[in-house]
Amino acid sequence: MTNSAIAAMRRPSKEVLDQTRKQGPMDLPFLLLVLLIECFGLIMMFSASYASAYYTMDNSAYFFIKQGLIGAGGTVAMLIISRINYQWFRALSIPALVASIILLILVPFIGYTAGGAKRWINLGPIPFQPSEIAKLAVIMSFSSMISVFKDKMKTFRYGILPFVLILGVIAGLMLLQPHISGAILIVAVGAALMFVGGVHWGWFAGAAAAAVGGAYVVMTNMAHAISRIRIWQDPFSDPQGDGYQIIQSLYAVGSGGIFGLGLGKSRQKHLYLPEQHNDFVFAIVCEELGMVGACLVLFLFALLIIRGYWIAIRARDRFGSLMVTGIITLLAIQTFLNVAVVTNLIPVTGISLPFFSYGGTSLMIQLAEMGIVLSVSRQIPAPRSG
Repeated sequence: MTNSAIAAMRRPSKEVLDQTRKQGPMDLPFLLLVLLIECFGLIMMFSASYASAYYTMDNSAYFFIKQGLIGAGGTVAMLIISRINYQWFRALSIPALVASIILLILVPFIGYTAGGAKRWINLGPIPFQPSEIAKLAVIMSFSSMISVFKDKMKTFRYGILPFVLILGVIAGLMLLQPHISGAILIVAVGAALMFVGGVHWGWFAGAAAAAVGGAYVVMTNMAHAISRIRIWQDPFSDPQGDGYQIIQSLYAVGSGGIFGLGLGKSRQKHLYLPEQHNDFVFAIVCEELGMVGACLVLFLFALLIIRGYWIAIRARDRFGSLMVTGIITLLAIQTFLNVAVVTNLIPVTGISLPFFSYGGTSLMIQLAEMGIVLSVSRQIPAPRSG
């Protein structure tokens, strides 16, 4: 990487700031969709969590209050970020990437274990996942690098090597936790940005072939992977063990029928379905609101994703377009994978549903990402009249 390229990523040029100093109104449809999904998610998280909170915390509103406070703070942060000139995120991209790598390195040493994985670090009384910061850092840094390299993206030196090294380091550190789902998300988003950035499709074909070959070797030789595939194919082969969670999820999804049992009337959330307010909150949505409610949730996410890509297409410059593309692609992949896990379309892995699943770090980062999208939308050139 040349010195001029590094300097270009450190700070936006005066010419760029002068051109984008005047900002227009934020994209109102996108903002309203974010707020609607956030409120809908908070209601469903409360409905899914109050039984568990009562049994374990003796306070049925415990998770709801914590998530509500974080959501309120995140919403304020989103609105503040939306007023920041997004060109300044160029300057933050490399420091954020370095900081996220350092935090991931520290996790095995100062992190704490929960649910069989060491992914969290305590910042005073507040626990957070460095992997959530790493996702945004990868999007910001890749967008900055791609916008600087431009036509050089078709070369191995500029278009492949630095990006693969970054993804390899971050994904490797996340696998040590272990956080397989997080590593998959980061690699997928990084690859999507590289593809949009102009990397030749042949590299992706080769990577896909290698990934399929590697997955086959793992699935046919590692006992843990073989067991995971067996449970995915037939969860009733071990109904009281590894298959228990997905069986309870399928019971919840199936018992909802067309119109559901009614808001707050889930049976599976009474300590039958593990992680009912976290990774499997969508199962409670299906049980209480039925197929109609589940389709409504997916429709709202689809509208948000489509509107996000609309903003990306109309962004003022390549950097803004790439950042929005990465953020919305991450949202889309995470939503799809969570729903696929809950319905047993793919093997179980720990992926949360954006805005719905309980988790302070993830919700705060997601709202910050929405603020970045809104910041980009404020600089979309107005259509010419006449």
